[in-house]
Amino acid sequence: MIYLKKIFLLITIIIVIIPCLIYHKKNSNLTKIKVAEVAHSVFYAPQYVAHALGYFEEEGLDVEIVLTSGADKVAASILSGDAQIGFCGSEATIYIYNNGEQDYLVNFAGLTKRDGSFIVSRKKYDNFTLEDMKGKTIIGGRIAGMPEMTLEWILKEAGMDVNKDLTIDTSIAFAAMPGAFISGIGDFVSLFEPNALQMEKQGYGYVVASLGELGGIVPYTSYNAKKSYIDANPKVIEGFTKAIQKGLDYTHTHTAKEIASIILPYFPDVSLNDLEAIMQRYIDNDSWFDTTYIEETNFNHIQEIAENAHQLDKRAPYDKLVNNSFTKKSS
Repeated sequence: MIYLKKIFLLITIIIVIIPCLIYHKKNSNLTKIKVAEVAHSVFYAPQYVAHALGYFEEEGLDVEIVLTSGADKVAASILSGDAQIGFCGSEATIYIYNNGEQDYLVNFAGLTKRDGSFIVSRKKYDNFTLEDMKGKTIIGGRIAGMPEMTLEWILKEAGMDVNKDLTIDTSIAFAAMPGAFISGIGDFVSLFEPNALQMEKQGYGYVVASLGELGGIVPYTSYNAKKSYIDANPKVIEGFTKAIQKGLDYTHTHTAKEIASIILPYFPDVSLNDLEAIMQRYIDNDSWFDTTYIEETNFNHIQEIAENAHQLDKRAPYDKLVNNSFTKKSS
């Protein structure tokens, strides 16, 4: 009996250990890539789907995703070589190019096609319009950041003067915005998910509008890398882009519940039911591109938004800051 137990134990060890060794050997040849992401949000679900389902590994890549809050910090991380691929608003690449950087950042794949934040109100409105924000204060985010600039553009399109009709508070850091609103600052706040839903569930506010729905289509968050890195590592960029495309394809062909179950480990503080609700909200908002191809008209719109916010003196050339060689145009 003892002998049989020992044999059984040995077989069990072999069954468990051998696949692990094979997996390690299989992955020992993967190219390690560090991605600096601007924020950690359900808004970026296709990226986490690609990571969770092994799409990067299928393309020969071992991808580490590192939170690097703020597009300016993402850009700095890529320029310094701390990370190889940046994931942030494409406005950051425009600023860097216009500042004269020789080895500038190039966008090679788009993910989100519109703003992913929502206007949360302290007061409940039955029929909210942007006119309800007149005379009020909204916590809008960092100056020159896409959420704040998109907000300004939306208000202007609605015929409002952002300097006279309301106050946009840009003094509060992105990560501190929910806490500031809970503490009593502002009448409105612009929040990404899962913060917007959590604010509602905790009774601190109400989602009254989507900036993405109002702001139009732009390469809101895209992947970029230094021009020299793309030139030297085309296979890496091509493989990365293919993996992201697989993540987009999965997201567009599966239900909110199916997607939520895949990315749940990336959001351990969010319940599956809440994650499903958030996913459905983003699906209903048509949040993601069909392909990673970045259209010139959409890239120009992001420059229009930056110009409106007085953050852009001259436009950057699309053909230099966008490289669509690794993707295909949406049909």
